[in-house]
Formats: sequence, structure tokens, C-alpha cells
Amino acid sequence: MATILHSLVVSCAKKLQDVIAEEAILILGVKGELRELLRTMNQIQCFLNDAEQRRTEELAVKNWLSELKDSIYEADDIIDRAKFEGSKLLPIYPSSTSSSSRDSIGCTRFSLSSCIPTIQRRRSIAIQIRSFNAKLEKIVKLGERFLKLQNMQTTEDVSSVRNLKTSQMLEPNLVGKETSRASRRIVELVLAHKEKKTYMFGILGTGGVGKTTLAQKIYNDDKIKGNFCKQAWICVSQEYSEAALLKEVLRNIGVHYDQDESVGELSGKLATEIERRSFFLVLDDIWHHGVWTNLFRIPLNTAATTVILLTTRNDTVAQAIGVNDVHRVELMSADVGWELLWKSMNISKLIEVQTLQGVGMEIVHMCGGLPLAIKVIASVLATKEQTESAWRKVLNRSAWSMSKLPIELRGALYVSYDELPRYLKQCFLYCALYPEDMMMHRDDLIRFWVAEGFVEEEDGQLLEDTAEEYYYELIYRNLLQPAPICLDYSFCKMHDLLRKLAGHLSGEEYFCGDLQSFSAKPLSKLRRVSIDIGNNSLILPNVDKDHIRIRTLNIRFAKSPGSENTIFRRFSHLRVLNLTGSLIQFIPNSIGNMIHLRSLDLDLTVISYLPESISSLINLQILNLERCYSLKSLPLGLTQLCQLRRIGLRNTPISSVPKGIGLLKNLNDLEGFPIGNSSGDSKMQDGWNLDELDSLLQLRCLDMIKLEKAAHFGVESLLKNKKHLKVLRLWCTEFTYEPYLEEDIGNIEDILEQLILPQNLEELVFGGFFGRKFPTWLDGDHLSSVKHLSLVNCISCVHLPPIGQLPNLKFLQIVGASMVTKIGPEFVSCSGGNSTSADAIAFPKLESLHIQQMPKLEEWSFVEKEENSALNEEEVRVEAADKKRCEAQEKEKFEATRPRMWLLPSLKNLYIKDCPNLIALPQQLGQQTTSLRELQLRYVGNLKVVEDFLFLSQVLVIEGCERLERVSNLPQVRRLRAHDCPNLKCVEKLGNLQQLWLDEGMQEISFWVPRLAQQCRKLHDEDLDIYTWTGGRSTDAFVRWLSIS
Repeated sequence: MATILHSLVVSCAKKLQDVIAEEAILILGVKGELRELLRTMNQIQCFLNDAEQRRTEELAVKNWLSELKDSIYEADDIIDRAKFEGSKLLPIYPSSTSSSSRDSIGCTRFSLSSCIPTIQRRRSIAIQIRSFNAKLEKIVKLGERFLKLQNMQTTEDVSSVRNLKTSQMLEPNLVGKETSRASRRIVELVLAHKEKKTYMFGILGTGGVGKTTLAQKIYNDDKIKGNFCKQAWICVSQEYSEAALLKEVLRNIGVHYDQDESVGELSGKLATEIERRSFFLVLDDIWHHGVWTNLFRIPLNTAATTVILLTTRNDTVAQAIGVNDVHRVELMSADVGWELLWKSMNISKLIEVQTLQGVGMEIVHMCGGLPLAIKVIASVLATKEQTESAWRKVLNRSAWSMSKLPIELRGALYVSYDELPRYLKQCFLYCALYPEDMMMHRDDLIRFWVAEGFVEEEDGQLLEDTAEEYYYELIYRNLLQPAPICLDYSFCKMHDLLRKLAGHLSGEEYFCGDLQSFSAKPLSKLRRVSIDIGNNSLILPNVDKDHIRIRTLNIRFAKSPGSENTIFRRFSHLRVLNLTGSLIQFIPNSIGNMIHLRSLDLDLTVISYLPESISSLINLQILNLERCYSLKSLPLGLTQLCQLRRIGLRNTPISSVPKGIGLLKNLNDLEGFPIGNSSGDSKMQDGWNLDELDSLLQLRCLDMIKLEKAAHFGVESLLKNKKHLKVLRLWCTEFTYEPYLEEDIGNIEDILEQLILPQNLEELVFGGFFGRKFPTWLDGDHLSSVKHLSLVNCISCVHLPPIGQLPNLKFLQIVGASMVTKIGPEFVSCSGGNSTSADAIAFPKLESLHIQQMPKLEEWSFVEKEENSALNEEEVRVEAADKKRCEAQEKEKFEATRPRMWLLPSLKNLYIKDCPNLIALPQQLGQQTTSLRELQLRYVGNLKVVEDFLFLSQVLVIEGCERLERVSNLPQVRRLRAHDCPNLKCVEKLGNLQQLWLDEGMQEISFWVPRLAQQCRKLHDEDLDIYTWTGGRSTDAFVRWLSIS
């Protein structure tokens, strides 16, 4: 607690220093009182180091820290109050009045009636601060009796910690070996029993041993997918909601439901959907057998066959449910644990491994054979010197023997928390507000941490950039688990044991649960709350609102209106209020009294206006109004909120905005910026003029809409000096079927051409661009830092831009380029003699390429046409006569057509969809994409051949390719999925193929299947696994073509 308290004290002291220097405090006349408070804050810091060491063993210290923490929270409120009251006095004084004369001016220049409220406010806040100072001084004197006075703690040396962000920690495939073996055994056992009406399998083991990892591997196994019509996965927390579990199952299987439906109605929908079908359900982390016996047993009885896979730590739960078979995940052996430890840290030198093995084995022993514990402690050791003495210091820490924690949270898990830098501990604990197994978005966490004051200022860096570093540091420390589907780790989860640790350490300050549990909580100590209120209204006990000290309130997707007055009148101490998706119908004027509010999230609400009283929220930093479809205008007072750092308006039809957004100098995130071209003195306008962006120098994310309305003047300097800008999205007007005027086309081309982008840009989106040519700055020279590029619905461009030399591009999406007929060498910057160097690389870091909705695209090549004729006529006749020419001759053919640069060496995923006229894929794709793992071709109707992808290693998906005739020479591909390809008559040279998926209609023409099955048996001594669909869904048939000769 003391470490967190130290951060809170430091944050308050910093705020005090800043506030004392403000003009408003000078006018209010409480500068002396606040200086006294600052002196006491600095004194408190001298006790905290001793208190930190004694807090767990001495009750007096623990109680003192608790009382002190409540007081520091109160001090934080008082600082806000003083700032607010002072700000109301600022307009009284003309700007020309000198500060030295203001102390004596008082109210002499104003009428007595107008001065009385001012004098009362001054007196009231002064008395409050003096009273609080006396109270805090008593607490300090009490601490002096039993705590040692030490020098103030210096700033932590975090350089070694920050190094984690430059060297990603790779997870070795050690746990995976045993998991893979167990997964194969369990899958075969499940399939052997799948004809039973109900078959239940239990995975047992202690927390952190890998039960969920094993269950995920089974759930994602293609054999499971091929045998069950429906699959669902739900995580069952200790305090679960029956309605929430049913909704999650229905969402998994694609069934619509209304938020206000009862458990009975939801159960009925589930029973109907799975009737006479096969169903595979995972119940992860079960604590109570009632989840099955009381909730799922009856509705699942309608299924033809049901397989339940459950994970639990409790053998008695599995017995009560009545599982048919079990698998116990054993603890990791010492040798395997040591290997996991050192490989997790990327220790590659054998001498270091040998030197550290002795102390390393001791550390592994302390981890108790739990993979989770070993991985988090490996992250701790990665911040230390790779020496025995440094590791032994970690091993000897008293945190290993922390006895006042639940047994499962002791040892390595607590050490990994205790070793965190001060600034990270608060951020880690904040994640306890998210329900178990819930995905957390990076940007949400960053904003909440900033709003709560957890982020320490660093010279020359925005708070949001620093918070983003915090986020990735928690990931690299294995305290957050990134979602693998996101290349940039922008979504994550927290392991349930780590979440439990965060919740335990947060104590009575945090709550995450349902309304019934919340109603039983004492409110005086609660500071951060996340409630699922469902269809209920929020009703609080009859206590004075001053006793409600909650700072964060998260009520997402509340489906019962009527909580507005409770929230906005009684939660007066809130810093963060999240009402995303809730059915609140209006925002009352009383919101103006929430002077502490930093973050207000009203995304997906039905509000139609914001009251002008919002202008009183002088501390507001974040205002989220995305997808508020009834909101048409913003209040005039918005431009008075000078602390605003983010305004989110994406997909909200704002048509009236206040003039003066350029006054909000702290804005760094502006999404959904509607552009206008207004003139005159009107305070409200239909959009903001671009020149209002000139003064917003801290922008890091800018999303602009209605770009065609921009005026030309000054466009070239608009973004050039925005050194923090990382994300830029440029959207034109909504798509129209009406032809664009030549004047409009020329105008939008000129606007974009004049833009000069900053060098630090990482993400760029073009949307709805209707010019015929892209701006010339779309090349490697101007966009050297761009990692993500999306060209969406650029419907008039006839050529794609030359972007092959973007050195850091990782993700490229091209959607809706409906006029492009050819992708040529210019796309990779390989035309007209631009690249003659044999060492040049096109798209050197590109990992994912998506091409969609290009109906006129016919040709795709990387080299000039005359060079691209791979074979002369004689060679064509030879190929027709002898299709089995040796591999050496094929390689020679490839070398003859090799382009002047290397292509796409990092490409892992290639996705092409809705390109019905594309005739062929570039030959060089198969020759040079050495990292290619996945190729998907959907509705590429004119494509006849897919061949010679020599490095494609995982999966080929072909769907809706009506003229496709041949798939050939994919020697490494493991899985082939073919659907709606009626003319596919030849599939050959797939030597590593293990799984084949076909729709039911294709079985009739799949006479090449027996050859593939025989090849699989011959090369691998295994049967080829073949799956079939009916109407796009996998059937229950798991076909092994053993009887086909």
C-alpha cells in the first residue's frame, strides 16, 4: 500500500506546486494555506519508506497508512476545489491589472451585492484548507512516534526496465510440446465418444499450470471444428451471472438476443438453435457445479450430441458435474522449468546458461512448477544483470515469503508485482476493474491511467506516449496477455490469478461485480467501481453524498434508464465515468457540479444534447461521444474546457460545433473532426475550419471527416510541425452514386497534394477519396515511419500509389479501389528504372496484405510485361507435354523471370477477396514470399491456377473461385480449405498436406482426393483428415478416405 500511497503523495505534491503558481489561487487568497499543505506532503514522503517495510507485519502501521491514504485522497479533492473556486473569480479582473495590486483590490471595484458571494467562497475554501492541514498534521505527528524519518525517495532508476520494450520477450515452445501431446490425446478421446448424447471431459490442475492453454488448443483443433456444428467458449468466474453466460454462448454461436431478455428466454433460444445438432462447449475455470446442473443441462438436452470440456481447480466440482474422463495437468519438472526460464529471457550464450543454472534452478523450485510463475519471474530477472549475484538478490527478497496473501498468490506472482516500478503498480492494480477474461483495449487503459493521474511526466513526451510505454511494459513482463490476433498487441487480457492478485492488493478500494454484491459493500472506502447493473436501476443506500468517495465508476451497457440523477448528483468525487452503451436518455445540468471529472465516456448512448453546464468541468480531459447517433451538436461551452486531451466523435452525426477548438491547446486525440469552411462571427458553425488545427501542436491522433470541404489556404503547413502525430485518418464525404464534378475532383486532389505530413506518422488511412490520383508524397521518402496503411473506397483512382519502398510498413489494406484494372511494377516502385539495385527490397517489413472489393482488377504483376513472359511458345508446348519436369528446371525458369528487387520477404498473410476479374497471381509471389503462412482467395472468379507457392507453410483457403481448375506445387502447406470451386479438377504436389476441407457439393468432383490420401499415408504414415460442409457449416461427418482405392 505504501508504494501506491507514495505515488499518490507525489502526484498531489506535483499538483500543489502547479496550482500554487496559478493566477486563480493568487486571487482566491489561499496561497499560504496551500504552501503549508505542500510542506506537509513533502514531510510525509520521508516516512513512507519505513512504512513500506513494516506494513504487513504491524497493525498500527497498516492502520496509519489507511488513514493517511484517505486524507491524501481528500487533499486531492481540496486542490481541485481551490482551483475551481479560483477560476470563477478570474473574469472579475481585467487582464491588464498587475498581479501585485490584485491582493489589495478585493471587491472594491464592484457592488457590495456581487462581492458577498466572492468573499464567502474565499472564506469557505480557506477554512476548509486550514482545517484539513491541522488534521493532516496530527496524522504526521502520530507517524513520528513509530516510524523512522528518512530522506525523500529519489526517482527510481528504470532504465533497465525500459529496455524490455526494445527487446521483446519471446515465449518459447516448451509448454507447447506437452500441451500438444495432451491435446492430440484428448481430441481423439472426444471424437471416439462424440456419438454419445452427452460426453463430459474435465481438465484439472492448480491455478497457473496451463489448463486454459490446453483447452484453447483443443477448442481450436481442426478436428473439433470439423465434427461439431456449433462451438462455444465461456469463462465462468466465481461470481457469475446466468444471463451473462447464456448471452456469451449465444454470441459465440451467432444467435441474436436482446439485452433485456430473461434467463428463461435466453435458455429457450439456446435450446432451439442447437436442436438436433452437435455442440461443443468449453466451460473454463468452473468453481461451482451449478453452472452445469442448474443452467446448461436442460437447454443442451435438445442437441443431437453434446461434448462439454471443462477446466477446474477443484476435483469435487468435476465429480459433482459427473465428468466421464479427466486429464490432470501436472506441474512442470525442474529441468523443463529451468529451460523455460532462460529461454524466456533470450539468453543465448551457453556460458551464461551454465553459470546461472545453479541459482536458476533454485528460483524455478520457488515457482512450484507453474509455467505462469516461471514466466513472470523470468520477466523480473530480465531487468537485472545476468549474474549470479543479481539473481540471488531476487531470490533472497522477503517478498517470496509474504504470508498475508492467499497461498496461490504467494511467491513468484507477488514478487513480480513487488518488483514493479512505482509507476507501474497503480496501472497493474487498475486492471482489477475489468471482469475476468474480458478483453482490455490499450487506448482505453492509457486514457484511464492518465485521467487518474497515474502517469508520471517525462520531459518532451506526452502523458499518453508514456502511458503507452507502461502498457507494453506490463505485456513484456507477462502481467498482461496480448491478444494474438492483433499485430500491435492493442488488445489484452489478464490471467485470472494475476487479476485475483490485483484485486486482493487493491483491497476495499476496488469493486468489480454485479449490483447485488455492490449494494452490500460499505461505500466509505470504495474508490474505483465497475458494476454490471443489467436491467436494474442504480440505487444507493441512504447516505450523505459526501461519504461516497468513488473516483472511477464504470457502468457499461446498462439497459435500464433512470439512473441519471443518481449518477450525476450523488457521485460528486468522480474522476472517471464510463457509461458506454447505457440507456441514459439525457445528461442533467447537475453534471456541472462534478468538478473533479477527468474522463466522461458516453459512447453508444442515445443522448441528443449536452447541457451548457458542462463548461464548468474545468478538469475534464477526455470526452467520448462516438456512435451517439442522436447527437447533432456540441455545446458552446466546450471550448472553455482547456484541459481537454481527447474528443471522440467518430460515427456521430455532428452538424453544429462551437467556434474556437483551437483554444484547447492540450488536445492530442481528436477523432471525428468535422471539417467546415465557415466565415463570419457566428459562434456556432457546421464544422471546424482547418486553420483551427494550427495551434494544436500536441496532436498524436487526428481523424478528419468531410475533407472535401477544406479550404486550400494554409493546408501545406497544417500538419508539418505536429511532431507527436502518430495516427492520421483522412475521410471524404459519404459515398454517392452521383458523378463527382470535375471541380470537386480537382479540389480534393489539390488539398491532399498540398499536405506535408510529419516524419513520425505510424498509421495512415485514406477513406472515401474520390480523386483520380493519389498525392505524390505517398512513398518511402515522406512516410518512413508508417506501419499501418489503409486505402478504403478510393473509388476514382485508376492506379495504386508506389508504396513498395515504405521501409517500416507492416500492414497494408486496399479496399474498394473499384476503378483499378491493373497492379503493375509501379506499385512496388519497380518501374521506369527506379530500382536497379539487386539488393533493393519491396515491402521489406510488410506482414499482412489485404486486397478486397476491386471488381475491375484483371492483372497483377511485379515486372514489365515483356519481362513477365515466363516462357516462350516452345516452352509452353514442352510444359504441356511434360508437366513433371524436374524441380531444377522449374527453379531455372523462376530465375529467368526474377525481378530486379526482392519482394515481400516478411509477408505472413495474404488475403484477396471480391476481385472477380483477376486472372492470375504474380509468379514471384510464390518464389519470394519466404515467410508466407496463410493465403486466402475468396471470390476471385476468373482465377484458373494457384501454383508454385513454395514457401506457403500453413493454410490455403479458396472460396467462390468458380473457374479455378488447378492447385499445384505447394510443398509445405498443411491445410487446404476449398468451398464453392466447382471446376477444381486437379490438386497435386502438396507433400505436407495433413487436413483437407471440402463442401458437400465438391465431393462429387474431387477425384483427386484419393491420390492426396495415398500420398499422405506414404510420406507421413498417417491418414489424411478430410472434413465436409453442408450449406457452409461443418457437418458431423469426419471422413477418412480409407476405403478409396
